[in-house]
Amino acid sequence: MSISIVKLGSPRKPKEGLRLGTVRRPPRGVPKSEYAKRNFYDVWLPNLAPSEKLLKEVKAAHDNKSWPRFERKFRSEMNAPDTAKILDLLAALSHRTDFSVGCYCGDERRCHRSILRQLLVEHGAQLADQGPT
Repeated sequence: MSISIVKLGSPRKPKEGLRLGTVRRPPRGVPKSEYAKRNFYDVWLPNLAPSEKLLKEVKAAHDNKSWPRFERKFRSEMNAPDTAKILDLLAALSHRTDFSVGCYCGDERRCHRSILRQLLVEHGAQLADQGPT
């Protein structure tokens, strides 16, 4: 049992399980009834997405210093009590069932899901044996 970290909209892989969308907004132009069919997500979990303010800040900055600043601020957002409890829940569930979490970004190395990957491990999650997506 484990958590897979995925790019939303990508083809599903075996043992990926339920797909959780950790994004601030649903996919544009896609009817809600099509989210799962089009491999976006089965359940929307925007609580694990960066805040609107943080997203605007990182999109406005295009220098090498923006990513470490983003990571620090995003980790701070994820340390809020309610969000930390969600991470604890997902970590516990990862030992009992397969599921996945994801975002739309093409490059995980510059996406909040790379930080979620680290946070989930720090909360005791079992991650699928995979590299960045």
